[in-house]
Amino acid sequence: MSDTEKRSGRAGRAGRGRSGGGATSRRAARSGGSSEQLKYITRNIPYFETLNEEALEIIEYNAETVLEEIGIEFRDDPEALQILKDNGCDVQGERVRFPRGLARQWCAHAPSEFTQHARNTERSVVIGGKNTVFAPVYGPPFVRDLDGGRRYATIEDFRNFVKLTYSMPALHHSGGTVCEPVDIPVNKRHLDMLYTHMRFSDKPYMGSVTAPERAEDSIAMSKLVFGDDFVENNTVMISLINANSPMTFDDTMLGALKVYARHMQACIITPFILAGAMAPVTAAGVMAQSLAEGMAGIAFAQMVRKGAPVVMGSFASSISMQSGAPTFGTPEPALVLYGMAQLARRLGVPFRSGGSLCGSKLPDAQAAYESANTILPTSLAGVNFTLHAAGWLEGGLISSYEKLVMDADQLGMMQRMLEGYDMTENGQAMDALREVGPGNHFLGCAHTQANFETAFFRSNIADNNSFEQWESEGSLDAYQRANAVVKKTLEQYVAPDLDASIDEALNEFIIKKKDSMPDAFT
Repeated sequence: MSDTEKRSGRAGRAGRGRSGGGATSRRAARSGGSSEQLKYITRNIPYFETLNEEALEIIEYNAETVLEEIGIEFRDDPEALQILKDNGCDVQGERVRFPRGLARQWCAHAPSEFTQHARNTERSVVIGGKNTVFAPVYGPPFVRDLDGGRRYATIEDFRNFVKLTYSMPALHHSGGTVCEPVDIPVNKRHLDMLYTHMRFSDKPYMGSVTAPERAEDSIAMSKLVFGDDFVENNTVMISLINANSPMTFDDTMLGALKVYARHMQACIITPFILAGAMAPVTAAGVMAQSLAEGMAGIAFAQMVRKGAPVVMGSFASSISMQSGAPTFGTPEPALVLYGMAQLARRLGVPFRSGGSLCGSKLPDAQAAYESANTILPTSLAGVNFTLHAAGWLEGGLISSYEKLVMDADQLGMMQRMLEGYDMTENGQAMDALREVGPGNHFLGCAHTQANFETAFFRSNIADNNSFEQWESEGSLDAYQRANAVVKKTLEQYVAPDLDASIDEALNEFIIKKKDSMPDAFT
């Protein structure tokens, strides 16, 4: 039996019993909160586009000017500098200048969309085109819940977030560093994090980027799950490569990028920008810089291996000009998001941005409106891969249990909106109009009865009951209701199947790797 056949068999076993049809699936799709999974989104409504042709051409011209005249620094990586020089760049020290048009020519080798395979084939995702994939929060060192408050994250928290993400239908992806487990040594925690994604979820996952050798470990562990040949010829991981804005890539990110590109694994090339600190204060200036940085990183990935899957990223936030603190949910970053989505489509590569971002310390009204002001532009603009779609709190310092399920609830709403209109015979509802006629109501008609379960999105967090019923049930606010959903979800969690031999091989790899090096906490 081939590696591909083995993988398909494992995936089939993992998927059975979790994709049933009928009323149960429809209820899960409508209200969330079970392991019944929604497919990644293929949008059926137009993009919301804010830049006209003249503005797009100006920004693209300015980005080329940055690449040609100012240049991008590729620091502490002689191999990267040599690759860039060998492929037509002007390299002076660590400053690399791209002749006008060269970066765009290299970007043309990148695929416009690609499949990231999950070990359960039913949960594989297509990134690019008209598709949108929602992934959870990434990177916070702290966690928060209603019971324990704010605290440093542990591996147990990490497992809980993976389990919750697995159980949320509108989260299509398991993510990566859903929180930073500080109770495990820095040089070893990537092993436990990857294993958690592989063991406790069968959704797609992200690789480690904190050192090139950790990226290599991610490849090795993925080969134990999918098989050597499959990994070398298919994308099973996507990983976050941040530019050190302004206009710099460091050796850590470049090292991880080279590992993944050579193994045909996807990289999200993302300028990380707080406007006014790491980029100009204007939206047009942020977009020109972001496009230049993104094109430089994507071009370099194609120089490493033509056809390597990449995603153009844009993480742009504003700052308080009084305190210097980052702000979220404001109009200027939304304008950048809309514009960068257009620029990525013109470049011909998938796009990552947005999420459910906020600066609030609690999942309160501020968190809700700031997150709504980010996830709505994310959905309307046509973002293909959405990191931080659920669970982000306190400017990215906290992974919040309750906010993860609150946000996932709203993601289900975004998914329903992006599906667009039902223009089938049932959607047109002419039978209902004929049956009811003037002056009557539609509650009892045959069409309403046939469609009442799936007619409208229903939140599993919001309370729309009468005041008296709400009061009799404990007068709970949204934070408290979400806390109850977290506890119930974790209590009812059932791990997806994983072949025992694969599980054993993964654990043997982790033990051997950990034993090969002393603990390091920096």
